[in-house]
Amino acid sequence: MKKTALLAKLLIASLITTIQVTAQFKPASGNEEWKNIYRSTSEKVNDLVHTRLEVSFDYEKSYLYGKEWLTLKPHFYNTDTLRLDAKGMDIKKVGLFENGKVTDLLYNYDNASLYIRLNRSYKGGEPYTIFIDYTAKPNELKAEGSAAITDAKGLYFINPTGKEKNKPTQIWTQGETEASSAWFPTIDKPNQKTTSEIAMTVPGKYVTLSNGKLTGQKKNIDGTRTDTWKMSLPHSPYLFFMGVGDFAIVKDNYKGKEVSYYVEKDFEKVARKIFGLTPEMMTFYSTKLGVDYPWDKYAQMVGRDYVSGAMENTSATLHSEYLQQNARELVDRNKYEDYISHELFHQWFGDLVTAESWSNLTVNESLANYSETLWNEYKHGQDAGDEHNYKQMFDYLESRGENKSLVRFHYRDKEDMFDRVTYEKGGRILNMLRNFVGDDAFFKSLNLYLNTNKFKSAEAHNLRLAFEEVTGKDLNWFWNQWYYGSGHPQLSITYGFDELTKKASVIVNQTQSGEQVFTLPVAIDIYNNGIKTRQQVWVRNRIDTFSFSSSDKPDLINFDADKILLAQKLENKTLDEYIFQYNNAKKYVDRREAIDYAVDQKQKPQALAFLIKAINDPFYEIRERVLKNLHAKDVDAAALKRIEDISKNDAKRIVRATAIDVLAGTVDPAYTNLYIAGVKDSSYTVAGASLSALAQIDAPKALSLLPAIKKDVKGRLEAAILEVEVLAKTDADFEEMTNKFDKATLLQKTSLYKAYLNYLGNVSNSDNFKKGIDRIILFRNRLAPYNPTFKTEVNGLLENLKNKKQSSKLRAGSSTVLEEQIDYLEKKMK
Repeated sequence: MKKTALLAKLLIASLITTIQVTAQFKPASGNEEWKNIYRSTSEKVNDLVHTRLEVSFDYEKSYLYGKEWLTLKPHFYNTDTLRLDAKGMDIKKVGLFENGKVTDLLYNYDNASLYIRLNRSYKGGEPYTIFIDYTAKPNELKAEGSAAITDAKGLYFINPTGKEKNKPTQIWTQGETEASSAWFPTIDKPNQKTTSEIAMTVPGKYVTLSNGKLTGQKKNIDGTRTDTWKMSLPHSPYLFFMGVGDFAIVKDNYKGKEVSYYVEKDFEKVARKIFGLTPEMMTFYSTKLGVDYPWDKYAQMVGRDYVSGAMENTSATLHSEYLQQNARELVDRNKYEDYISHELFHQWFGDLVTAESWSNLTVNESLANYSETLWNEYKHGQDAGDEHNYKQMFDYLESRGENKSLVRFHYRDKEDMFDRVTYEKGGRILNMLRNFVGDDAFFKSLNLYLNTNKFKSAEAHNLRLAFEEVTGKDLNWFWNQWYYGSGHPQLSITYGFDELTKKASVIVNQTQSGEQVFTLPVAIDIYNNGIKTRQQVWVRNRIDTFSFSSSDKPDLINFDADKILLAQKLENKTLDEYIFQYNNAKKYVDRREAIDYAVDQKQKPQALAFLIKAINDPFYEIRERVLKNLHAKDVDAAALKRIEDISKNDAKRIVRATAIDVLAGTVDPAYTNLYIAGVKDSSYTVAGASLSALAQIDAPKALSLLPAIKKDVKGRLEAAILEVEVLAKTDADFEEMTNKFDKATLLQKTSLYKAYLNYLGNVSNSDNFKKGIDRIILFRNRLAPYNPTFKTEVNGLLENLKNKKQSSKLRAGSSTVLEEQIDYLEKKMK
């Protein structure tokens, strides 16, 4: 399961995402009796063996009519009873299926559980088959979702009667956590496994998707068709899936197995641009794990109005509609590639081996989360993997999840396990483990875990045992600290050099609250006269001091040289040391730390010169980050020339767009032709940046381009059009424009504030101008704590507005009103 929003990584802006997640993943308030409830693994009285379903759909009522043949066996002890999960159904018949006949059985149903009295006592391991005739009514079911999964009714009819224009009619299911029992009776627990056969009768115009292979299609005389899907290998009930709709199916293959992409027909031509790396991912993961992709096929479907980001149904992943990007969007990048890699990795970790309880969700989700880093490393380079890992760490650190352990036996609701501790923190723990044991041992341990537990359920201790068997190490200390303990280290790191004793020192002070002290194996690199020396140390105490002989004061001492610690670090490095670190340590995080420090010191000429040099960094994200923190007033003519070259030629369109944003700050007509050409770029991001820049120097020209541009707009270009359209507004529109901004949600303001700022450039009434600026400053300050670069971005736009007002003043010769507005802007920017 890939979270949204994180959640709304239905994915809009990183800064607003952080705020939403911080709110969504805070501990539940109110009744705290749950803290005294131990969430054990579900007891196995009966084991699922095989599930056979025949279903049809009533689109008018949003009903499913189902017949089920469910084969089970007592787990160990003899039993004459069976309890099944069955939520919100009409149960019409329950019987024992034997020798082709159904014999009625006594049962009791309370709208959540179906209690069945068997015809006799069955011995442990003795199979029997139950027949159930039922109707599922998902829209009449009241079910609570979570931050990661916003609804829990299991079966979803999307625009079933076709009344909503421009929305397709679809059916899809969502089983995690325990919602499959809203559309078929089962033992809806993750530690159950069953083979399956699902026959779906649907209108003939639609295609279907389910787990396993499509083994048969039968046309019916009423215009419907019955498709039968068989899964011959056991999987958990929450991983069952059905999808129905008018999809285009684009096919690839992996070692002779079908790999398919179910998309709306408008996206058929770009399906491979969205999903086409899937076979390569399958090869990469199969090779790394030493366990080949285990299922008969792999399909990915895109569903409308999906209640989460994506779901790893066995051999049939369901994604949200946001993955459907057109060709122009994909010019920038496939924003959802991590979703594709994450869900695929689940086919091993989650589907082949499944968490035995939601308390142990980490063995599903932490591993899938970390697979994103592995894929980025392999496909896009070490910097890309490190950048993803670093961002994920800060996503966790900003979530305030310090008081939650990774494995949790106490929670308010199982849905609460889907948080940044399980995902982002768990992934970073695996990154530290990989570094500690080494790559070969890490992947061999995962191989052993998979082979030992395949087609079964497992818990975090099973993962530990696999690592211990491979490495020969006792890893209880690691699991107790990171899996069964909470929080993370907060480190104050002080570097020193004693000229008299010729000793360099590193003092590590653990400043986190409480009594917990972390044990941290860590590398320290010492750079002296062009030579790097590495020391491996263990941090074990509240305060540790490490000393090393050195003939001179080292150029740099780099604690956590591999940049793998899940920790908050405060270091006493100087600007010179950070610049040395950038040039010599060279890992992504080494460079990123130096950049971030220099941005904070940008008022110093040395820091600014360093940042200007760093726009040539080999990794695009660093180039983009540096450019976002530069303004035209910061740079000289030579640097502007280099930024102009980046705006035309950088390999990454998003970097080009950011360079155009810097050039826009010059308000220089010399760039007019550059901007006009950029407006026609195939990238929405470049086109949007160019249109915004053009509007600042030639508003009539920008307005004249709108009719042609509006035929195809998304993303940054859509926002830019809003910015340009307001240029036709005057003082008379102040109340309308300000009311629109005031009534917008925080998320909506992230798209509106640039347009509102553009409008203020046209406001001559100083009182109204000040009111508008106050609103922008309040908005900036509200979001800045969650995303430091946002403050820089807004300040850059305020600087552009000031330049525009100054240009107007120069043209006017003199203006008391404009002077007043400029003074107010300067005051507020400080």
